[in-house]
Amino acid sequence: MAATTAQPQIGKTGAGNLASRRSLLAVVAEKAITGWIYLCGALSVIFVAMIFLFVLKEAFPLFREYPIGNFFAGIRWDPTGTPEKFGLVPLLLSSVMVTLGAVLVAIPLGLMTAVYLAEIAPAPVRDIVKPAVELLAAIPSVVLGFFGVTILAPFLAKVFHLDIGTTMLAGSVTLAFMAIPTIATISEDALSAVGKDLKQGSLALGATRWETIRRVSIPAAFSGIIASIMLGIGRAIGETMVVLMVTGSGVGTSLNTIMTEPLRSFRAVFSAYGEICNTITATIASDMGEAVVGSAHYHALFLLGVVLFVITFIINLIADAALRKGHLQQ
Repeated sequence: MAATTAQPQIGKTGAGNLASRRSLLAVVAEKAITGWIYLCGALSVIFVAMIFLFVLKEAFPLFREYPIGNFFAGIRWDPTGTPEKFGLVPLLLSSVMVTLGAVLVAIPLGLMTAVYLAEIAPAPVRDIVKPAVELLAAIPSVVLGFFGVTILAPFLAKVFHLDIGTTMLAGSVTLAFMAIPTIATISEDALSAVGKDLKQGSLALGATRWETIRRVSIPAAFSGIIASIMLGIGRAIGETMVVLMVTGSGVGTSLNTIMTEPLRSFRAVFSAYGEICNTITATIASDMGEAVVGSAHYHALFLLGVVLFVITFIINLIADAALRKGHLQQ
């Protein structure tokens, strides 16, 4: 009788030990996975810091060889001239104007796409269109560059009666195609995350569907939309192949007028989009193969990389701050 009553107790003890072992394994596995995630995050930060320090180390010798004020305020980039001139202003101005043109095209198209997918499109249509929009981000930039050179540039030259096709305008429109998927996808996610009770409450109060989208959904998702726009800007300003292939290489007459004659700059801005330009990324890509290692030209290109790194870092900080603000409001 005693042996009979002992067997269930042994069984319960064995089951308890098995459960405790599984619980211990689960805790160990959870800690291992958490540690691996923290390690990957730390390594990412370390790698970015090491890349920045390397670029800064290669750029620093320029401070001893070339007046740093002439670099940041110079309006000519002429590494083959006598004397050499490494002016940041035309390259930075070209990058800003090309990116601004791309954003002016990408924001309306990206937001309209996001609103359609999140608020209007039926589920079967959304299941097809959304992956198609996201697939645009996977197209290699060199493919978009060929599209810009062979199709878009001649088309714009014919429509706007431009002397050449490879212009700042062609670069802006091509970059817009690269920024649209980022803006549309993140904005659509932000709009989809808006609570249904807000939308239903608006409709119950008598607002139309479009009034609800304009006055409820978009304001509620505004931080996510701003983040998508900033990330789209970061994608555009850091692009290399498209601007290298489509925008030409040089400083147009109107761009030179903007730098040298500020009073005429407003008028020259519009004509500058019909001329060639030379962005920071395109300059680095085109000049690095010709620059002699250790020369002033070589170090100036790395300093351009530092400037571009700082710009993209600031843009990503702004986007991250917008996302954090949106999470806190929710």
